[in-house]
Amino acid sequence: MILLRSLLRFFQIIYCLYAYSLFAVVITVVLFPCLLICLPLGRIRGGNIMFDLYRLLGKIWFLLIGIRHTNIYKSSPGADEQFIFVVNHISYLDAVTIILSIKHHFRAIGKYELLKVPIFGFLYRFCVVTVNRSSAEDRARSLADLRKILAKNISIAVFPEGTFNMADAPLKEMYDGAFKLAVETGKRIQPILFLDTYDRLHYDSIFSLRPGRSRAVFLDPINPSAYPEADPRELKRITAEKMASALITYKATWISEFYLENNNHG
Repeated sequence: MILLRSLLRFFQIIYCLYAYSLFAVVITVVLFPCLLICLPLGRIRGGNIMFDLYRLLGKIWFLLIGIRHTNIYKSSPGADEQFIFVVNHISYLDAVTIILSIKHHFRAIGKYELLKVPIFGFLYRFCVVTVNRSSAEDRARSLADLRKILAKNISIAVFPEGTFNMADAPLKEMYDGAFKLAVETGKRIQPILFLDTYDRLHYDSIFSLRPGRSRAVFLDPINPSAYPEADPRELKRITAEKMASALITYKATWISEFYLENNNHG
């Protein structure tokens, strides 16, 4: 038994090194040179081209490492409409999965710390609105940037939990920013659930990556105009309840029996 576990661990490490090596090759050999070509086109046109390339290469990477991604649509977001996509956050793999899931051109909000990563940080800066969530001033600046993006008819994507949900509940407490934008702009909120990235790559270790399925569930959008009396916090509560309920229905694997028993869920 000990020998078998050792062998499995060995092959797991080899698989992870293979997967991350492929990822590094994609960034340094393909994406970085393409970014240099797109830079003169600006952050809008050039950024859209880069996102199309990210999506194509992400599909190839998932295929080569044995991850099968599918979208499940309770509601299909219209191609000509801008949305505020809100997604649960449970894994490092979410950054790739979100690009494969959303077919719109969009800009995501992300952690400013990743700007420090060599080469990747340069790609990241070009296509992501960064935020330092510990700074109220920087949070305000990032919201202003997102308003400008929405004004240019480009959708935005937000992980409103801010960081990984490491509890046994469906979601952790969300920040207000995405919901403030929804109230201000009237853009519909499109909730998305990532059901499997927790099992594909656990946040505890980069060497937990493993092949298998990846599902993104698009719930019914939430229109702020349907809740004319709702402030951002109320809109956040409505969104969180719908997402949490659906995560329980789909039996998300990080939700514990203890949580279900103590929150009146079967």
